[in-house]
This record gives sequence, structure tokens and C-alpha cells, in this order.
Amino acid sequence: MENSGLFEEMLRLLKGALSRIPEHRTGSNTLFEIEDAGLAAFAVFFMQSPSFLAHQRDMQRKKRKNNARSLFGVQKIPCDEQVRNLLDPPDPAQLGELFWDIYALLAAKGHLQGYAGVGGTRLISLDGSQYFSSQKIHCENCRVQEQDQKVIYSHQVMAAVLCAPEKEHVICLDPEFITPQDGHEKQDCEQQAIKRWVKRNGRRFTPWSVTILTDDLHCHQPLCELLKEHKMHFILTCKPESHQAVYEELALLDRIEGAIASKVVRKWNGRYHERWAYRWAERLPLRKTADTLWVNWCELTILNEATGERLYHCSWATDHAVSEQNIEEVVSSGRSRWKIENEGFNVLKNRGYNFEHNFGHGQEYLSALLLTLLLLAFLFHTALSLGSSTYREVRQELVSRRTFFNDLRALTRYMHFTSWQHLLDFMHQQLELAPT
Repeated sequence: MENSGLFEEMLRLLKGALSRIPEHRTGSNTLFEIEDAGLAAFAVFFMQSPSFLAHQRDMQRKKRKNNARSLFGVQKIPCDEQVRNLLDPPDPAQLGELFWDIYALLAAKGHLQGYAGVGGTRLISLDGSQYFSSQKIHCENCRVQEQDQKVIYSHQVMAAVLCAPEKEHVICLDPEFITPQDGHEKQDCEQQAIKRWVKRNGRRFTPWSVTILTDDLHCHQPLCELLKEHKMHFILTCKPESHQAVYEELALLDRIEGAIASKVVRKWNGRYHERWAYRWAERLPLRKTADTLWVNWCELTILNEATGERLYHCSWATDHAVSEQNIEEVVSSGRSRWKIENEGFNVLKNRGYNFEHNFGHGQEYLSALLLTLLLLAFLFHTALSLGSSTYREVRQELVSRRTFFNDLRALTRYMHFTSWQHLLDFMHQQLELAPT
């Protein structure tokens, strides 16, 4: 079987990040280590098992050993309440660097090959989502809204993922939490959060090696100027109703034959032919001001060739030069923005991670810190899908995600494994898969 290096290296990085959280324990709260609390919470998310810690405490009593220690390095298993108490004070930003450490690890091992879009750039999609809502539970970091004469408390996060047109998995990056400092309107909150993310992380990339993807909400001049300031490209969804200057100029160009370039590609989808119609134009004003930023524009319309039914339509503003040679690549990169929804939030919300579940709210940072650990668990599984052939073969053989995690929960409840690789090897052998 293969070497267990990738999981152990990532776990070592996680332990290191947790060990650097400043000491805040007092009195009887010092019975358990902060690092153990973080590892314990991470283990629950990684195993997708709310009862994992309880089962391991039972195993420790009966067998004098447990999987929380052997798989995740938890030296002393805290109860759920102790985990919440220990993880409420730490700022989740203290774990932010860990996402980039794992990103660098995957890149160094060659697991990010193929994660490229137009011009060979890395595609990073950003989008906001709510992960907590309540009419009663709240803290100082909650967003407060009035809805139907009711007060709603909530938490939101600006998530970021590395993606690529032909890649199944997205790589979760350091999130930016949306807090009351941003104002009370959703638009203001998200727009300020995405700017903070760019300012914090723009320096991490070689100039012009990244293309940022967002929805129409963020296709405005301040963000575009900030991205250019940090030497980052952009392809941003650009709708007619919110970009009057762009579409007025396009309407004028449309009167001039050939002013808007076009290209049609015929494709077979397995059932019928589709007509992919591309259009693009360069140097359009993003807004109606003297200091407007000039952008390039493109759109794609997909029709059922036989019936004329419109199957898809979207348009984008970009700083990439657009031509007949690269229009398909530009559009394919722009369409990858949806991967943060389909392979990101959809998996996190509906495939066992319970992204929107209240695992614990706390009075300071607990809700955000637990979400950070959940995102790290998602990242660990993605990394293993890319870097572990044993993991991939077990997942493929079991077919469904639910079966895989059900097996993990059952095996670790009744059997002890000396390491994560021992557990994977056992599953691989019992499924009678060929040695890797």
C-alpha cells in the first residue's frame, strides 16, 4: 500500500496551528488542552459523525485505546461542552494560514496540476453564504436583521475556492468572515468582505497568475481596481440590469456590422446537437463616469439546435484580452465560478458536512471557529481525493459518499486502527481491490 504521508503531513500542520493559539484557559478549564479540543472538533467534522467522540470514550474504557488518539492525535478526549468552552475565545483567523500551508503542500506534490484557466492562470471563485440563523441565539458578531416584524440573528462567510473547468474537486482556501463591521446591508457586507480577502491574500500569488471569479454583485469598479492594484485578473458575471453603461455601449456597437465579434460552435451532448454562440467586444465603460474602468465583455448562449430552445445564457466583464483564439477558454473559465456553488456549498450543505447546522454558537468566535474546522475537514478530504490512490479507489468502489462515511463511522465505532492509513488499507483490502 502507498505511504501515508499526505494525511500525516496535513494533520501535523493542523496540530501546529492549534498549538499556536494563545493560552486563555483559567481555573478548572485547564483540564483539557486547547489543541485537543480543536483536534476533537475537527475529527467530528472529518468523520461526519456527531457521536464520534462519545464512541471513542467508550472504546477507551473498554479497550484502553481509541481512534481519536490514533487517527487524529487527541491525547485526552473532551466532552462537547468542554470543546465549546475552549474554542469560543480563539479568533478563527489564527487558523487561516493553515489553508495556505495545505495549498502549498498540494502544489509542491504536484496535485494541483491542471488547475488552470485562461492564460494558464489559477481560477479562484469567491461567494458569500449564510451558515447560521436564529431568532434567539446571538452574539456580538451576529448580523441583525428585521424580517416580518421578527429579529433574525445570523452569521455569513465569504468562501474562496481554487477551481478549474475540467476538475471535479474545488480546493477550499482561507475564508473571510462577514461581521457587523461591514454594515447592515447584504451588499455592503459581502463587498467589504471580498475586498478584505483580496487585500490579505493578493500578495501570495505571482503577479497576474490568478483570475478572480465572482457573481454580478461584485462586478463593479472599486473591486476591479483593487484586483488590478494587486495584479490579479478577473472574469466577473455582468448582467444588463446592473451594468447600464456596458450594455448601452453594446447596443450602439450592435448597429455597426462586425463591431461585436462572434463565433458559433456546434456540439453533440449525447442526445442532440447544441449551438454554442459566443459574442465579445473590447474596451467598454464599466460605469458612466469620466474615470471609468474600461473592460472587455463576452457572452455565451447555448441553444438546442433542433428546437431553438435556449438552454443557457450568461455574460461577463473581464480584463483578459478576448479573441477568436481564446474566447472559448475565457468563457469556460468564467463558467467555473459556479463550481463554488455546485462542488463547494452544495457538498457542504447537503452531503454530510451540515454547513448550516448550529454545532455551537458561543459568545465570541465559537461559531466561526467551528466552521473553519469544518472547512478544513472538507479540504482534507479533497486533498486525499487528489493525492491518495488508496482513498480514491475506496471512494470509487463504494460509489456513494454516504456509503463511504457510513463505513467510516461503523468501523471506527467497533474497531481500533493504528493510523488513518491503517483504516484506509483495511477498507481497501476488505473490498478486495488490487494493491496500489
